Amino acid sequence: MHIAQRLAAQTLRQVLGGKALTPALAAARAGHEREHALVQELCYGTLRHLGQLRAVLAQLRERALADANVEALIWVALYQLVHTSAPAATVVDEAVTASLAMQRGAARGLVNAVLRNFLRRRQALLGQARESLEGRFSYPLWWIERIRAQYPSNWEAILEAGNERPPLTLRINRRQITRAAYCVLLGDEGLACSPIGIDGVILDKPQEVRTLPGFSQGLFAVQDYGAQFAAHLLDVRDGMRVLDACAAPGGKTTHICELADVELLALDSDASRLARVEENLKRLQLRATTLVADAADTQAWWDGRRFDRILADVPCTASGVVRRHPDGKWLRRESDIGQMMAQQRQLLTRLWECLLPGGRLLYVTCSLFNEENAGSVEHFMNRHVDAVHVPSSWPGDTVRALGGQLLPGGRGAEHNHDGFFYAVLQKSSSAVS
Repeated sequence: MHIAQRLAAQTLRQVLGGKALTPALAAARAGHEREHALVQELCYGTLRHLGQLRAVLAQLRERALADANVEALIWVALYQLVHTSAPAATVVDEAVTASLAMQRGAARGLVNAVLRNFLRRRQALLGQARESLEGRFSYPLWWIERIRAQYPSNWEAILEAGNERPPLTLRINRRQITRAAYCVLLGDEGLACSPIGIDGVILDKPQEVRTLPGFSQGLFAVQDYGAQFAAHLLDVRDGMRVLDACAAPGGKTTHICELADVELLALDSDASRLARVEENLKRLQLRATTLVADAADTQAWWDGRRFDRILADVPCTASGVVRRHPDGKWLRRESDIGQMMAQQRQLLTRLWECLLPGGRLLYVTCSLFNEENAGSVEHFMNRHVDAVHVPSSWPGDTVRALGGQLLPGGRGAEHNHDGFFYAVLQKSSSAVS
């Protein structure tokens, strides 16, 4: 355990230094394959509850810790003590050993004393931690205050849902198998599941995806239920010319191809991420044209032929998917919102030129912040008299939304999905082509 604790602490320091969790975990994995699953669990869990863990540690230390790695090691151990069933004595002893392995011999006594002090005062310390907003909800204060201002009736539930462990949600490839038939395959493997929405299945217990029946045959894709609305809202039909402007990693791209026989162009500015789109298309036995390009730079990639449908899944703060990407809470800065808004508005304007009169553009974010969502759409509508905002008609019956904003659901909620925003924009048929 101490190796995993040490690696997790080092990975967390990289994340708080500005590195995304996924590549940081990949680097930590090298040479430590046996420990990888536990390192991943410790990192994800600690980041979900970091505000609480920091608030607890602040009560246990007389002054700020000089060694950031030791501080992160204590966060990891506190996470285990508070949120897992790992034996307390083992967690403490292994953390002390980890401090020695980090060549922080002088920290050995400190780590031991802090963790044992926590065990003696556990309930009082946890209660005190909840008295601050950061300690109660485990988000930066600016994030909490923004959500509270924009969702005054349910801000607490939204924040709490973002700290839940996400379910493993699949989208069944209707071109290969029916959902009912795939649920039978899962049952034959002893895997319980529940249908959700039109094409979705939630497994009762997360599993290694590649071990699920039919993975290599392309019977399913992994996709959050909230993301599965995109292809349906786009309303694609056979023969249409469709653009997926920011396609990676390909969940929405492949879903579009499952629903209709279309001529689809999938763009992404990142070649390595676009390769994932191509891998998913191949595994699911689907076909689309892929191109490395910046969607906003239409002169570089557009041939002048307009599209019937455009999916604009734009860059955003990803504030609605933090249960899957808890590092986002600590990597984002409030100033990022303005930068994202500028990108979103530029993309909308440029892509609108590529849409046929009578065609539809679906604007999508995985954000909860109004400025990126309704704010960007309103800004666009005020400048484009040929645009009509079509009210969203949600397919399926298990969704919780405020207008086009999906609200994240927590454990046991029928609307067990992340927080996405959708806006269907139709170009007037009388628009000049």
